[in-house]
Amino acid sequence: MPRERLSGTPAAQEVAKPGVPLAFVAVISCVAQFMVVLDSSIVNVALPSMKAGLGLSVTAQQWVVNGYLIAFGGLLLLAARAGDLFGRRRVFLIGLVVFTAASLVGGLATRGWTLLAARVVQGLGAAALAPASLSLITASHTEPAQRTRAMTWWGVAASSAGAAGIVLGGLLTASLSWRWVMLVNVPIGGCLLAAGLLGLRPSVSTATRARMDVPGAVTITLAAAAIVYGVSVAPDHGWTSGQVLVLLAGGVVLLAAFVAIERRAGEPLIPPDVFRLHNVRVGNVLTLCMGVVITAPLFFLSLYLQQVLGESALRTGLSLLPMVSVISIGVLASQKLIPVIGPRPMVIAGCLVAAAGLVWVARLPAHTGYVGDVLLPTMVIGAGTSLTMMPAIVAATTGVAPRDAGVASGLLNMCRQLGAALGLAALVTVASTVTHHGAAAGSAAVVDGYRVAFYGIAAMSLVTALLSLLLQGKDA
Repeated sequence: MPRERLSGTPAAQEVAKPGVPLAFVAVISCVAQFMVVLDSSIVNVALPSMKAGLGLSVTAQQWVVNGYLIAFGGLLLLAARAGDLFGRRRVFLIGLVVFTAASLVGGLATRGWTLLAARVVQGLGAAALAPASLSLITASHTEPAQRTRAMTWWGVAASSAGAAGIVLGGLLTASLSWRWVMLVNVPIGGCLLAAGLLGLRPSVSTATRARMDVPGAVTITLAAAAIVYGVSVAPDHGWTSGQVLVLLAGGVVLLAAFVAIERRAGEPLIPPDVFRLHNVRVGNVLTLCMGVVITAPLFFLSLYLQQVLGESALRTGLSLLPMVSVISIGVLASQKLIPVIGPRPMVIAGCLVAAAGLVWVARLPAHTGYVGDVLLPTMVIGAGTSLTMMPAIVAATTGVAPRDAGVASGLLNMCRQLGAALGLAALVTVASTVTHHGAAAGSAAVVDGYRVAFYGIAAMSLVTALLSLLLQGKDA
């Protein structure tokens, strides 16, 4: 085997055991990232089956998605920091154990609360896996060509997992049961755990030289959970009810506490230098908004196709595959357009295209024609959103010092995950309110709620286009 394919460099030897090919490290990292992203989409088409099997309410269905997203997004920064301090291999393996065990518990759940708790714990494991998988590649692949190749495949794994989740979720739910959208992670996680133990070298902990900002991570996660939960229960209790007001006020107080903690922390989750960069701030706000535009359509379309039109889980997955596939392909192609067009025009164009597709699909006829009412508008949505993702990443990372690159990446991922969770909670609340108080009845009332939700997503896409005008510099 050629020398460059082995872990022969000093940096590579810190990650892989002697004689272990660099490709081995890359494969482990890509499969782990694929599994993490897969679980953010695989449950969508299984939600109606989960509802029937465990008696989940509409709010509980939402939390099957949001519980994972909040725990994942809220603890990303802490997990990334833990990898620096306690060793990438250790955090990676711990994340695998937590993620795999939670998948097993969720797949065997007989009560709704057990499934929801398992999804939250899955999010904790995912928060450890995502930054660790990327840092394993960057630490071991020191040559530019090798790193570019490995990073490209890592990106492909992340982008293709969304498409795979939709199809695999439908296939498993239709042929076996909804439980297998959780249980499928168990053999994958077990194989990754064995591979990590055999091929990755234990790294030296540096935790004695710095402290973890646990209070900051816990505070921001609890703040997001309180706000999301407050918004989600508002249709049932009323926006002025004591429970809702306490939850929303508590979330705001926790956000203020997070800011105060970060200002006083010796090792803050978000170093002040990062937020001093204007485009980094704008890029993360764009990512927060796009988390809604990317995640929410799949959620509502999955429910519409199954609960209103009566489609099977498998047919629903296949119906939505073109949209997610267009997003994956477009993200890769957009990298070549950024130097030519610039981030700002790409975000504006992408958001306008996505908004047009969202308005198109918002018609939601009672007797849909697949090509004109689902396929074409969802592909337009996918094409638009695919143009916005890479420019936002460029804006949110350009100018960041090398020592803060990991933090910037974690912040970007956190904004996307929390934006998806908060936006989905708000949209489900709006849709439920329209359904409960509208003039229509039955499925027609549900469709009215979904229509308003899609118009809301389209409005968020337009807001994102306006916010992109704040990007500065010649490369914007």
